[in-house]
Amino acid sequence: MLSQTDLDEHAARIERDGYTIVLDALAPDFVAELSDDLLRLERELGIRPYSNDFEGARTVRIYNLLVHGKLYERIPVHENVLPIVERVLDPGCLVSSLSSIAIGPDEKPQPIHADDQVIPIPKPHPAIVCNSMWALTDFTEENGATRILPGSHKRDHSPTYGKHYESVPSVMPRGSVMVYDGALWHGGGANRTRERRVGIAMNYCAGFIRQQENQQLGIPLETVRGFSQRLRQLVGFSTYNGLIGHIDRRTPSEVLFADDPNRVIWDR
Repeated sequence: MLSQTDLDEHAARIERDGYTIVLDALAPDFVAELSDDLLRLERELGIRPYSNDFEGARTVRIYNLLVHGKLYERIPVHENVLPIVERVLDPGCLVSSLSSIAIGPDEKPQPIHADDQVIPIPKPHPAIVCNSMWALTDFTEENGATRILPGSHKRDHSPTYGKHYESVPSVMPRGSVMVYDGALWHGGGANRTRERRVGIAMNYCAGFIRQQENQQLGIPLETVRGFSQRLRQLVGFSTYNGLIGHIDRRTPSEVLFADDPNRVIWDR
């Protein structure tokens, strides 16, 4: 678990540089479980590359991981990641998307982009998206470590899609997690090795922003019923600041799952 000092330092780095890397964030056995199960899902679901310039021609992505087993429920609430995200956004943040990204040999670099650039508000702005990349293998310059432009989250515009920008690799060992402001310019790197570079993209957004993946319709209610109350809040069965998203003055989680009540803002 992160100390208060660690948390302060990570939050400060994200504010200054747009990103931070949490070393040894993930237990080795958890990394191994995730790696093995993603291979299982890929086989059973017949997942293949989507073959476009953003998702890649040799990159395998598995979306909506929360529907695929209890193992993945541990990701959004991880004690070494979520507290940092809550500092960048706030405790009312939401799961925006949860997917895996396996960059295969000979993959080309992904175009540089910002994860918030489709949201039409002026830049720079306070963080509304905070994402994380979990290293299930070592991330090296040779195997496709995420390319980043430190400090670019403070620019007054988004990158031009498809344009070349000078960038640096976010090199990190297996079990590390990079947490970054969604305005940071970045892109997956080229893989010049014979092995895959495997990561998990655990993405969050502010509680007042629409989620990238539709969590309320994409996850069966019976699956959500088995989540912890905190995870149900994170996937959107909650209200933001006691108001946004209520149903007759109650949270969706109260209505559907009899979770603990959360008073509407007018009663506080």
